[in-house]
Amino acid sequence: MVVSASIGTQVSFFYQLPTTAQAAVAPATLSVQQNYALKWQHNQLLLQSAEPLALRQAEAFALPENGYSAVLRVFAQQLNWQAIAMLLQQLASETAMACRLYQPHPALAGALELQLSAGLTLQQQQQLASLATTLDIEVVYLTETPTLQQAGVLVMDMDSTAIQIECIDEIAKLAGTGEQVAAVTARAMNGELDFAQSLVARVATLAGAPQTILRQVLDTVPLMPGLTELVTHLQQHQWQVAIASGGFTYFTDALKQQLGLTATFANVLEIVDGKLTGKVLGDIVDATTKAQVVTKLAAQFGIASSQTVAIGDGANDIPMLNAASLGVAFHAKPKVQAQAKAAIRQGSLLQLLYLLD
Repeated sequence: MVVSASIGTQVSFFYQLPTTAQAAVAPATLSVQQNYALKWQHNQLLLQSAEPLALRQAEAFALPENGYSAVLRVFAQQLNWQAIAMLLQQLASETAMACRLYQPHPALAGALELQLSAGLTLQQQQQLASLATTLDIEVVYLTETPTLQQAGVLVMDMDSTAIQIECIDEIAKLAGTGEQVAAVTARAMNGELDFAQSLVARVATLAGAPQTILRQVLDTVPLMPGLTELVTHLQQHQWQVAIASGGFTYFTDALKQQLGLTATFANVLEIVDGKLTGKVLGDIVDATTKAQVVTKLAAQFGIASSQTVAIGDGANDIPMLNAASLGVAFHAKPKVQAQAKAAIRQGSLLQLLYLLD
């Protein structure tokens, strides 16, 4: 129904939303960047809008007060109102919640931001994470968000983050030690082994292999979907983008040139007479080094610590994720998801834009 208003008061329209899996949350339903309010009441999902919509009318409800302390960013390949209704039920909130639809990039589907008047407990966050897995959607709880309106820095892991493979595993396959190395890599990424020691052991198996196998791997490296678009978008907003990798400079240098990255940090494979020696030159880029890259680049470019973002998938990325204002576990191991401030479990790298303002 339409609520009459006195002069100076905004008119509100109240609707009942369809809560079926086919009822998509999309720009065609709501307007991007328009403010709305949602409420779960009497087994109905109700919506308040400042503009008339082609939806079933409902009774009015009290609107939320201005201001919020945290947000939930909810997104998926195709988000639906049924999932939103279940989220509100999980939150067990009897008050209306301000929200907005937003689409940070033309290649991304519309997402929903729910504005929370009070922060969530760790138990509530865990319950929402479990529900998100069940619903096959992403739900990210944020108390602060870096903004594209100011310069920032993004530091990415390379293997299984910026690219879809573990380079050392692919090199080892060509060197004839693939299964042996892949098993060690998996344990290292799960945090079961010391990273530096595991790297030394894996590289040792490559001794005597021709350096041409590096080129073979590089020529077929599959970039993570959304990588190029993400880097381009951030650079257009004066962000510095870098890679900090426990992998090798042979591959990070190529990505730096291809993407125009600010900097890359990785390990140097020793090559003598056209063959790999099975050794790494210089200090190993480990978890501590990767964390230091975040603060180093922020200081170098005069970027506020609140504008630092890191993204990775393995246990050796955890210190880097913790060093950044926003640390994102991407397609990550359970241990990494549990310790990161945010997690994106599936889909493209471009979805990182959902977490920025």
